Amino acid sequence: MAEGERPVEDAIRTDFHDAMSYGRYLDLDRILGAQHPRSTPEHHDELLFIIQHQTSELWLKLILHELREARRLLDVDDLGKALKGLARVKATQRTLTEQWSVLGTLTPREYAEFRGALGSSSGFQSFQYRAVEFILGNKNARLLDVFTSEPDAHDLLTRLLQEPTLYDAFLHALARAGYAVPADILDRDVTQAWVLHEDLVPVFRRIYESPDTPWVLYQACEDLVDLEDNFQLWRFRHLRTVQRTIGFKSGTGGSSGVGFLQRALDLTFFPELYAVRTEIGG
Repeated sequence: MAEGERPVEDAIRTDFHDAMSYGRYLDLDRILGAQHPRSTPEHHDELLFIIQHQTSELWLKLILHELREARRLLDVDDLGKALKGLARVKATQRTLTEQWSVLGTLTPREYAEFRGALGSSSGFQSFQYRAVEFILGNKNARLLDVFTSEPDAHDLLTRLLQEPTLYDAFLHALARAGYAVPADILDRDVTQAWVLHEDLVPVFRRIYESPDTPWVLYQACEDLVDLEDNFQLWRFRHLRTVQRTIGFKSGTGGSSGVGFLQRALDLTFFPELYAVRTEIGG
């Protein structure tokens, strides 16, 4: 062994011809071979752009996985496990938001040199992002048209459009716990985007103001607020990263770019959980 060389423990396995290896378990051949820059000649910084968005899609896959499970757990009144899943979602959201700082190292000139290779592709076409928005309540049936060329994505979004949201599941759990959630909300058309229901605010006021509120219900409300705050922060960082990179150019997918992203900041998933704050102590 050469001087300074780290010894390999005798028990460490080195032959994986007939055993599961790290690379096989993670399918690294396919993952690491999935970056295909389109610029000609290949631009050095396009790899960053591709990896940024591929890793974001992996994190979105995990977020959707956890949100669907949290919704299922709420349906069977297992709030403790549901909140554990939401804690994982929130941690993943923080990672997604911080990733914008990596893309922010791409200068306007560098991006302009390979932007044309994107063609008409755009993050607007991310079906997993839409799926997360759908399960959180921002539903829009018209967006299904974007995915008619991707049957699996279209089918997933169609299912999520027709299924209750995470918030619907929480409100039903509150109703089963004895809270007076209005019947028309419990029986609402779940294919429609969520809008503010003023008559739901007193329900949350009781949760926030009553000393008898089970802690898990209060925590669930705060976790949903955290989730939305994180989502809004992600949207804002997205907007600012786009603005610093392309200014006010139109998006590659045909959107107005920064203006389109700016309007997304007005969207809300759980408006009553914000409205109730005006009422507390009043």
